[in-house]
Amino acid sequence: MQSSPEESSNANAWRATRQGVMAVMARAESAELDAILVRLGPLPAASNLKPPEVGLVMLRGRTGGDGAPFNLGEATVSRAAIRLEGGAAGFAYRLGRDLKAARAAAILDALWQDEARRAAVEDALAPVRARLSDEAATVRTETAATKVDFFTLVRGED
Repeated sequence: MQSSPEESSNANAWRATRQGVMAVMARAESAELDAILVRLGPLPAASNLKPPEVGLVMLRGRTGGDGAPFNLGEATVSRAAIRLEGGAAGFAYRLGRDLKAARAAAILDALWQDEARRAAVEDALAPVRARLSDEAATVRTETAATKVDFFTLVRGED
């Protein structure tokens, strides 16, 4: 059975929104995640689908942004997969070795999937989004200050 274009569009929008939320949680500080969980409490019990673990991922790059891909190196990541008492499953991947933060992000992912709690999770993540946005603006400003514009003068025809 095929889904209608509208259902497919809704599923893609939901997926993109969830990816955005997961990206914010992946970049949030551990203390921010802990504070959000406290703010959202009381929470349903969470059990591990798999124990949180630390591993490596290969980082790939491209010369000039669009050239041939090459292996840049490896990065340490933490991942967690949990299931809440109500049945929702949450997943998280984070750079670094902080298993507690990965588990907290996975719990928040599962809570976000519950429509009754989604707005509360979004509101709790708003300060993290604001901080990340401010940091990105600072980086853009610092980068723009070092920009050099090159131009060519035509000296004449020989």
